[in-house]
Amino acid sequence: MRKAMNDTSASDGVASETRVGLYTPEQRARRDASVWTLVQGILAPLQFLAFAVSTVLVLRYLANGDGYFAATISILIKTTLLLTIMVTGAIWEKVVFGQYLLAPAFFWEDVVSFVVIALHLAYVAALMTGALGTTGQMWLALAAYATYAVNAAQFILKLRSARLQSRGMA
Repeated sequence: MRKAMNDTSASDGVASETRVGLYTPEQRARRDASVWTLVQGILAPLQFLAFAVSTVLVLRYLANGDGYFAATISILIKTTLLLTIMVTGAIWEKVVFGQYLLAPAFFWEDVVSFVVIALHLAYVAALMTGALGTTGQMWLALAAYATYAVNAAQFILKLRSARLQSRGMA
């Protein structure tokens, strides 16, 4: 958990209340009032469901060569959800923290998200160019998924930290 520190609001440049944990009281209020919080709350489980289904389809293809088309479509759906959640998450960060990405409270989650996006887009590029062959493409998708799993764990731990923080303030 972050140490207590003074925070400056990006929107007005005035020192705000002391941050203890993830959010200042003002940031918590903006988070709770934002429609983007709900959007993230809907997209995150959808993306995880797409990840789970797609992982099974990719592993099935790698195990026995069946279902390349289904695996490919599932990876493209997962990639679309990833890009959507990244764009809406950047908007959420702007609303809550005053900057689109790399806000101190979510810096490392965003950095790992960039790697996740790069791997997913590398898969799309390989698919479009025929690079790596179908098996190589599926292994690249699994690398993207492994990195996504790390990133999802980061966000889950961050949300748990925020929940514990809010209980401590109640």
